[in-house]
Amino acid sequence: MDVKKIIHVDMDAFYASVEQMDNPELRGKPLAVGGKSDRGVVAAASYEARKYGVRSAMPGKIAALKCPHLIFIKPRFERYKEISTQIRSIFLEYTDLVEPLSLDEAFLDVTIAKKGKPSATLIAKEIRDRIKSEVGLNASAGISYNKFLAKVASDLNKPNGQAVILPAEAESFLERLPIEKFYGVGEKTADKMKKFGIYTGHHLKQFSLQFLVKHFGKAGVHYHDIVRGIHLSEVKPDRIRKSISAENTFMEDLHGLEPIRMALEPILQDLKRRIERVEAKGRTITLKIKYNDFTVQTRSKSLTSFIPEEKYAEMIEELLNQAPIKQPVRLLGLGISNLNLSENQDYQLKIEYTDF
Repeated sequence: MDVKKIIHVDMDAFYASVEQMDNPELRGKPLAVGGKSDRGVVAAASYEARKYGVRSAMPGKIAALKCPHLIFIKPRFERYKEISTQIRSIFLEYTDLVEPLSLDEAFLDVTIAKKGKPSATLIAKEIRDRIKSEVGLNASAGISYNKFLAKVASDLNKPNGQAVILPAEAESFLERLPIEKFYGVGEKTADKMKKFGIYTGHHLKQFSLQFLVKHFGKAGVHYHDIVRGIHLSEVKPDRIRKSISAENTFMEDLHGLEPIRMALEPILQDLKRRIERVEAKGRTITLKIKYNDFTVQTRSKSLTSFIPEEKYAEMIEELLNQAPIKQPVRLLGLGISNLNLSENQDYQLKIEYTDF
């Protein structure tokens, strides 16, 4: 059986770290990249700010309450993109199989590396050292035989650390892992799982595929497989982006149109930032609504030409009014699809495993 060697590299507090690198006066201080206004959202928080409970996607007003001396900085996406390009050029010296997830993280398949040590663990360390010396930023890394485990591992020793999950260790590691640490299990899903007595991977493993699909839909198949160390997704370089989206799950359910409208404002701002980062345009806008009974509804509207930014709010209002919203809402999402991005052919090599 082919066993891959996958590295997940995740930059530490990327946007905030870039700002602190470029402006030494900000180093060691609690910093939020984003807005403080009523509609402002934190795009990234420095580790000094995180000590106060400030997190990305948090409304700026709440972040300011948690940390009164928090410094807000306007995002500079062109600068972040420039730094991201430098980092990716380092990745590409080791393998052509690089799958960026965003400006600050990527998967690398180094089963057969172009340079460096045969050990993926040593390659990850070398890449992190080069990012520090050549770019000036800290990165964390996870190493394993599939993308899911590499992603989980990269979070274990943050910031500025790395961890490896070997094939022989995977199942026992996952059995001990708290359920909220599983990549893809959000806060609300973790709460739902705990109602069934699922607190760790060991507990999750006791439930059948049929039970998980019944209570968690298609995601149940994913949960059933990952707790057994099964995740077959390949590292896809230059993957074709089909859509751009942003969403938020609420601590308390929303009742009525006006609270929903207010909640959609920061989600729309987040979506606009993501669209700006990749310089995309789309022809279709989609509103996603998850109700408190976990049923999901999507409403979409398309134009024959690319949607101008000034029409987003108008089209979202049309989608809201397509049909009455009669149930409490627990999640809202917005997405743009039918994008203008160029299409590149995906490919993946199949190679033999050596050692981690």
